[in-house]
Amino acid sequence: MSKLVIVESPAKAKTIKKYLGSGYEVVASMGHIRDLNPNRLSVDIKKKFAPKYEIIPGKEKLADELVKLAQKSEYVYLATDPDREGEAISWHLAYLLGLDLDDTNRVTFNEITKTGVNTGMSAPRKIDLDLVNAQQARRILDRLVGYKLSPFLSKKIRKGLSAGRVQSVAVRIVVDREKKIRAFKPEEYWSIDAKFVPKGSRKAFSASFYGNAQGKMKIGNQHQAQEILDAVKDAQPFVEKVKHGTRKRQPAPPFITSTLQQEASRKLGFQSKRTMKVAQELYEGIDIQGMGAVGLITYMRTDSLRLSEDALNAAEEYIKKTWGSDYLPKDGHRHFKSRSNAQDGHEAIRPTTVDLDPAGIKDSLTGDQYKLYKLIWERFIACQMAECIQKTTQADIHVNDYIFKASGYVVDFDGYTVLYVESRDTADEEKESELPELKKDMPLKVKEMIPNQHFTQPPARYTEASLIKAMEEYGIGRPSTYASTISTITSREYVKRENKTLYPTELGEVTTRLMEERFPKIVNVKFTAQMEQELDTVEEGECSWVQLLTDFYGDFITTLKQAKEEMKDVKIELEEDKTDLICDKCGKPMVVKFGRYGKFIACSGYPDCKNIVKLADTLKDIPCPKCGGNVIVRTTKKGRTFYGCSNYPDCNFISWYQPTTEKCPQCGSTLFKKKGKKPLLFCTAEGCGYTAADESEDTTEIIRMIVPQKTESEEPIRTSEVNE
Repeated sequence: MSKLVIVESPAKAKTIKKYLGSGYEVVASMGHIRDLNPNRLSVDIKKKFAPKYEIIPGKEKLADELVKLAQKSEYVYLATDPDREGEAISWHLAYLLGLDLDDTNRVTFNEITKTGVNTGMSAPRKIDLDLVNAQQARRILDRLVGYKLSPFLSKKIRKGLSAGRVQSVAVRIVVDREKKIRAFKPEEYWSIDAKFVPKGSRKAFSASFYGNAQGKMKIGNQHQAQEILDAVKDAQPFVEKVKHGTRKRQPAPPFITSTLQQEASRKLGFQSKRTMKVAQELYEGIDIQGMGAVGLITYMRTDSLRLSEDALNAAEEYIKKTWGSDYLPKDGHRHFKSRSNAQDGHEAIRPTTVDLDPAGIKDSLTGDQYKLYKLIWERFIACQMAECIQKTTQADIHVNDYIFKASGYVVDFDGYTVLYVESRDTADEEKESELPELKKDMPLKVKEMIPNQHFTQPPARYTEASLIKAMEEYGIGRPSTYASTISTITSREYVKRENKTLYPTELGEVTTRLMEERFPKIVNVKFTAQMEQELDTVEEGECSWVQLLTDFYGDFITTLKQAKEEMKDVKIELEEDKTDLICDKCGKPMVVKFGRYGKFIACSGYPDCKNIVKLADTLKDIPCPKCGGNVIVRTTKKGRTFYGCSNYPDCNFISWYQPTTEKCPQCGSTLFKKKGKKPLLFCTAEGCGYTAADESEDTTEIIRMIVPQKTESEEPIRTSEVNE
């Protein structure tokens, strides 16, 4: 008999099996095995919010297999992910397999390496019921809010709407920013940018108008700017004061979940969902040439900045070997302080093996895996490197009682910046350049003085990175939920994404306004943050999860009943549901409707007139390879995506693979994109056979267009143009 180890994913199972050897069988639960029924509330409110769990549809066979394996095994270890969700999965598995909750059969791995696995297996413990109850409390609380509020919104605004404890607040944050932008009134101001040249030199340097001897001056209009220009026109500028200094820049701390998502968004253009998917792959294990399956990073759902001494020692050795001792911090290893409410169960996100540098294992990684691993590896190594030292110079230039200021720096020691520099959401630092050697009373010549008109700017709209940062600062949600929250509010069209910018839709604004009026607590940032803190007390064993739900539900259900009664005859109309189309059968306006399969155009005279027109997703700027028409995104009856031409049946182009704007370098035909772990661009022209790795970010924009109603089958036909 062997010992059975149950993890969540096959990739993780494969890596762990390599380290445990022949005495163990390692299998995957494929995530949750039991959950609340998605089609019912599945919470008995009258019986202390008792959840009604059942085997997830489609996992019945897997559940039976796990039971049989457990019965044959000498012992069962539950090795699901080391977080709240993982603890709950282990608890559900224990119930399914009939395991004693007092058994010490729960093991966790902060990293999937030989050391990490051996450490975890050597310290089995009981299932932490406080962690399980914390997960149950969140799950049931979210189910109560979603299942009670969503039907109300669907009835009052439009079918298919949903509400959520975290998602509704996230939408409100985006909506509130849009309100500030609309209410913003720009104010005019002017600047004067000058270029001076030291006498005897040809190298000019830049300076900006500051004020006079009494202090800083604001230039409010063109007239004031011209007065200053007239006053300094024939003046002799000179250096009034020079100040030299030293500025030390410290490296950014290692990644936690939120900062990893933010930096991957800024530097790599990754959406948070994509970042977490790739990070999961790196954590669970990658087949490295000559090594087999290796977990490359520590657990990626964490808000702790703690680093193990072994990792710090490994980083120190690597830095010393690569750049020398001068690049190590003078005071020893650098430690970082976590936020006050951080869960300290895991380390920060770091590479498990420092010597596996990104360049050395690039051939074993997909494009996304390489980019993210490189980001994590460089950030960790840089956080243990010496500071960057800059020699700064600030100079006051006197021009006829007015002062211009110049500042610049030179890098005296590059330190950690030789490897990595953190990016920023906005250019919030003034651009500085190297200044020539300046001395007090040095005469200067004016090369140019240019007045520039400016207007104060409204606050910037959120990007995915800045929204995650805002949610973290407000205390909304947890690191593990940021990606799914943003995915939800965009997929349900409360928020739209244009390039990297997030805008609220009319639907998002109308829904938020209704929630603010009728359910102010649900979309109140402070209340939601307080609820997060109370949920954390359940995890710490300081609060009963049943009592927490009881306290919340009483006020919530009373508010809901009142809203239903007071709005029983109210229906909110959305402007975006209207169209400019006129029904060709009865002459009434056509409107956008929402059905179980998505949007469609229908006659407003329904049910007297049942005329409908399809809305199709179209790839913007990608023409049909055959006739130049629009490429339509369709799905088969089984839900598989394919691509066709909007000019069908006149054009019979059809493909399982997405066409691109790129042309084959060998024959000039259209290249197609094959997605997967290693995306490919390939040519379908007969006899060509060209293929190339696709390392580009897929930024294909999808737009909606109206196409005539068709009755033909949507099953794609394999043609000579595209071979599967």
